[in-house]
Amino acid sequence: MRKMTIKVRLFATLRTDRGKEVMVDGPEAMTCRHIINTLEIPEEEVAILLINGRDGQLDTPLSPEDIVSIFPPVGGG
Repeated sequence: MRKMTIKVRLFATLRTDRGKEVMVDGPEAMTCRHIINTLEIPEEEVAILLINGRDGQLDTPLSPEDIVSIFPPVGGG
């Protein structure tokens, strides 16, 4: 099976122990769900998921040139 690598940008609390930007390796048919599972991010901690700056879903198939940005819920008032 062929593999690919996706660039992932993390924001706010998701950067703790992971860094600002990481590369995630996975199968050619990788999805955003694979990325958050690999990075051990619980689904409920993903408030905004962008693929190349546009709204994405956990089961959206990815291409090698994609950049995934993951944001946690934002609190405050």
